[in-house]
Amino acid sequence: MKKVYFAGSIRGGRVDADLYRRLIEHIQKTAIVLTEHVGSKKLNLLEQGKKDVEIYEQDTNWLRECDVVIAECTCPSLGVGYELAFAEKLGKPCHIFYNRTKTQLSAMLTGNPYFNIHPYESEEEIFQRIEELKD
Repeated sequence: MKKVYFAGSIRGGRVDADLYRRLIEHIQKTAIVLTEHVGSKKLNLLEQGKKDVEIYEQDTNWLRECDVVIAECTCPSLGVGYELAFAEKLGKPCHIFYNRTKTQLSAMLTGNPYFNIHPYESEEEIFQRIEELKD
């Protein structure tokens, strides 16, 4: 079964946490999501007690282990940007989603031909595109 690293804003803001949860649940129907905690409402509680170095080591290990990265980047996040660069260095396929009605994606992402960029306006568009990625 394919292993997915799902990236979404954590410390950069949790405004899209419900969307992350729905996307993760959808992806889990056909793949293993290594980072399912990103969709949790209790994420800050999950992080408590973990040292930053432990989080870094776990996340970079998951990036090495995954088959593909799916990132929702509507809410800007330094961590997600780092994860995408790390995944690029590893040669992992990266699919970046963002709501074009809410934000403008960084030129460091849109200008890089390595990344597969998927702007959307409705949540249904994301689910449809994720279905297409399975093929």
